[in-house]
Amino acid sequence: MKYLVILADGFADEPIQSLGGKTPMMAANTPHIDELCRLSRSGYLKTVPDSLHPGSEVANMTIMGYDAEKYYQGRGVLEAAALGVKLEPGDMAFRCNLVTVEQAKLLNHSAGHISTEEANQLIVALNEYLGSEKVQFHTGVSYRHVLVVKGGNEGLDCTPPHDVPGEFVETVLPKPMESNDTVKLLRQLMFASNELLSNHPVNIKRQARGLPVANMIWPWSPGFKPNMPSLKELYGIGNGVVISAVDLIHGLGQLGGLKSVFVEGATGLYTTNYEGKANAAFEALSNGSEYVFLHIEAPDEAGHEGDVDLKIRTLEDIDQKVVKPALAYLQKHKEELSVAFLPDHPTPCEIRTHTRTPVPFMIYRPGTKADQVEVYDEISVQEGAHGFVDQTEFMQLLLSGKKINDAIL
Repeated sequence: MKYLVILADGFADEPIQSLGGKTPMMAANTPHIDELCRLSRSGYLKTVPDSLHPGSEVANMTIMGYDAEKYYQGRGVLEAAALGVKLEPGDMAFRCNLVTVEQAKLLNHSAGHISTEEANQLIVALNEYLGSEKVQFHTGVSYRHVLVVKGGNEGLDCTPPHDVPGEFVETVLPKPMESNDTVKLLRQLMFASNELLSNHPVNIKRQARGLPVANMIWPWSPGFKPNMPSLKELYGIGNGVVISAVDLIHGLGQLGGLKSVFVEGATGLYTTNYEGKANAAFEALSNGSEYVFLHIEAPDEAGHEGDVDLKIRTLEDIDQKVVKPALAYLQKHKEELSVAFLPDHPTPCEIRTHTRTPVPFMIYRPGTKADQVEVYDEISVQEGAHGFVDQTEFMQLLLSGKKINDAIL
């Protein structure tokens, strides 16, 4: 058996008044997603433990079959792994956004989705003026980068920037200040970066073009290198790939023993190369991969922007450019391929950040009778045959067709 997991990041949402009380998923025209639903069994999945923040890193770790409470060490270490940054004992890795700050408020967590080329120039400047043996910045993609602090202290509380749009910077800085040298260092770096980047030629040009400037760093989700078993050790998956435009997903996959596949034109935005990513998944399956994790970031970014129309567009693009060809591929390989479709967490447009609400999922499995759910959305799947599924039970369900301690479904 081979397995294809199509992960539409932030796909789920909440009812929106302007849509007549529908969610974007309900309002979108997604006939192929609904067709897959009619072939599948569905349910709703808790992806985030109560003790952890509802971040993509936690939710995707859960969906890949890891106990996040046991293995989660922060987003920074996952993105560092994806960038090939070797962490030594005591090295603390942070996800480091380039953000837009104006009149002492955090306006934009992505600096207007700054290009990687522009961002790299800023990271070079940060290393030149603020880097040291203790502090190093590493270029990622767009606004997503990595900061490594040698000898970092535990016990930090760093707020994700996408959780606090419009807040005064002073109220959401890393804490606590008392007896934590790393917190003091982070605050110093943040304010020094604001002074440095505000006058950088990249930002002067962006301002002249009416684009958001990347005038401050925002370090968050710190951690040390985790001791994670591979998916082969946990589940016997010895040949798998991960396809994404997002470093943290590649890092998570690599720590789990998956190979990374990079697709030209994959941006993580609504402009991404949906077709190329889908084709890369089919090629991997045809070339012997037994597990393919196809991650699509675009709906999440639309949710963070609070753009309902854009989110609907991303859902319809996924339907036409990913799920439609996936159904065609499945038709040729339906006796040997299991397909799962789900988001990692909701990213509701009205609040512009993640929630821990359980997400809708569906799994097609050869030889398993479909349930009676005909439309895939946040409400309909609650009547599905799989019912409520808790965290790592999803991987068990995907691989075996049964929940832990349950009869075969």
